[in-house]
Amino acid sequence: MLFVLHYKVTVGVLIAFVILATSREHIGEPIACMHDDSISVKVINQFCWVNGTHSIPSAYDKVIGAEVVYPGIAQGTGEDIVYHKYYQWVAFILFLQAVMFYFPRYLWKLWEGGKMKMLLLELYSPIMEEEEKNKKITLLHNYFANNLRMHNGYLYRYVACEFINFVNILGQIYLTDRFLGWEFLTFGSRVMQYVSDNGPTYTDPMIRVFPRLTKCTFYNHGRSGTIQFIDALCVLPLNIVNEKIYIFLWFWFMSLAIITGVNLIYRLVTLQIATFRVLLLRARAVLIPISVISTVVQRVQVGDWFVLYLLSKNMHHLVFAELMERLYDTVGKKPINSKSEKEYL
Repeated sequence: MLFVLHYKVTVGVLIAFVILATSREHIGEPIACMHDDSISVKVINQFCWVNGTHSIPSAYDKVIGAEVVYPGIAQGTGEDIVYHKYYQWVAFILFLQAVMFYFPRYLWKLWEGGKMKMLLLELYSPIMEEEEKNKKITLLHNYFANNLRMHNGYLYRYVACEFINFVNILGQIYLTDRFLGWEFLTFGSRVMQYVSDNGPTYTDPMIRVFPRLTKCTFYNHGRSGTIQFIDALCVLPLNIVNEKIYIFLWFWFMSLAIITGVNLIYRLVTLQIATFRVLLLRARAVLIPISVISTVVQRVQVGDWFVLYLLSKNMHHLVFAELMERLYDTVGKKPINSKSEKEYL
């Protein structure tokens, strides 16, 4: 389920946002600049889109109409100016993130090599000839009997992919935060605070991160050869879309990071505590006596248990119960070799 959230749901959401960010049919042109000069509007628009626009952070909380014409629009030089160029790269970054979210899934499929599909032998179907079913269960039982204690690598590769998922989501949060000028990490919490306040006395944080009106300076040679600069105001309608995209991604990334972190703790507990593995397998196979499950789990290694657990999630419960009974007959007859096995049983 965790892999589905990463490689299917998240990738699907990001691809949908890529399409939305690159579509101009519904949001018009990505930038529209206005100025009082003879320079072509098309030239100004293209120049400001390519070279970026800027705003003044100190002007965000000033009174509109009295001190500033719009939040972030004022005269400023040097360190007072913040330049905005990220909107040119939004679609590319989102696509890159989609690829990175799919990578752990690709790696697992490469490592897994279709092993689970092979072991299932179509035993997930409740409708099957008795002779055919017994033959396939026998094949699966013989496989486990001959390959016990040889599946730890399978489990560890799966855990490695889960850990890569966790590292990836943390990396995506960091990448997005850096991409948006270190504004993403607290973006959602600031938006929630702004929305929850009655009559907020400060500027909407979405406008701070995704300004809808910015400035652009265009330099040109005058008739006498002197350098002239044209100060243009630029409307960025695309940021109306971008702010909604990233407020959703903030909530989704933070939730996914928490879920993935909790899953790693759960996986660690599973690897360390045999009783927990018994309870998990029992929850998937309620028809099997707990004594049977306990004996099998104690006599096999954690990798073998993991393969059995995956089979229990994909195999018909009656077929899985019969497989476990046969494994019990096999491993239950083995001599108890260790003190820990004696204490457990």
